[in-house]
Amino acid sequence: MNAAIETTGLTKAYGRSRGVEDVDLEVRAGEIFGFLGPNGAGKTTVIRLLLDLIRPTRGHARILGLDAHRDAVAVHRQIGYVAGNPALYDRLTGRRCCTWLAGLRGDPDPAGIDALAERLEVDLDRPIRDLSSGNRQKVALVQALAHRPAVLLLDEPTAWLDPMAQEVFAELVREATAGGATVFLSSHRLDEVQHLCDRVGIIAEGRMVAVERVDDLRHRAWRSITLEFTDAVDPAPFAALRGVADVTATGRVLRLRAEGDLDPLVKLAAAHHVVDLVSEPPDLEEIFRSYFPTDGRNGGPVAGPGTGDRAD
Repeated sequence: MNAAIETTGLTKAYGRSRGVEDVDLEVRAGEIFGFLGPNGAGKTTVIRLLLDLIRPTRGHARILGLDAHRDAVAVHRQIGYVAGNPALYDRLTGRRCCTWLAGLRGDPDPAGIDALAERLEVDLDRPIRDLSSGNRQKVALVQALAHRPAVLLLDEPTAWLDPMAQEVFAELVREATAGGATVFLSSHRLDEVQHLCDRVGIIAEGRMVAVERVDDLRHRAWRSITLEFTDAVDPAPFAALRGVADVTATGRVLRLRAEGDLDPLVKLAAAHHVVDLVSEPPDLEEIFRSYFPTDGRNGGPVAGPGTGDRAD
């Protein structure tokens, strides 16, 4: 099986409010697939359709070769899911919650649950209602990973995690795919996507606008660069370089935006004495601008009619 997740013409309409329309996806078995888009673009709606939590207006979704709706029970046994805002059973301890959910899938593994909790440094013997948001997120990750699922559907899984826990999460995801699992990761964090994902899909206003390898996405993204020289330099040669824009000079400091191959820029800068160079990685807004039409006022994606929070 080459595809772990497939959607064809997947559409969800909410009357006059926008859902998603004609989403075609193919997530290959064993890959980590990033799913990107602005708020309200439709990311969570697609995940809910894959989980059969909502039904499509038209179109189909298949997971591991099974129909996401008709074979939902069989599909759910093989899925680990972390919601964007996990709703856990507050009165239960983390251990009881994870053990009960694992039992529903037919694969309770207390040792595996304990091992995950130790790595994520979360106390499973406290009631979930007493845990911080970060520790609740860790419990959600434990319950999603404990049964060693074939597919992980992760909706902003590191939203509440501290940097150390984010590193552990990345290790766990890589280990899961090394064991043959497929990961579908919805995230706003470009750094997370760049370091983890093999390919990414970008959705805007309910429609897929691109599916690319991460290296290609990074290559076409704009990054902000600040150069400081020992003396003031003429900004014109820098502005003339292909892939360079918005060049400004203030005294000995040159600021610009660049995309693609930076070698010509580095060579031109090396003709002068460089005191400092700072290159800021591209953020999601810059990535979006390279794909989406703008409204001419703030450079953001044009909001379509009926935009609302149903298509998060």
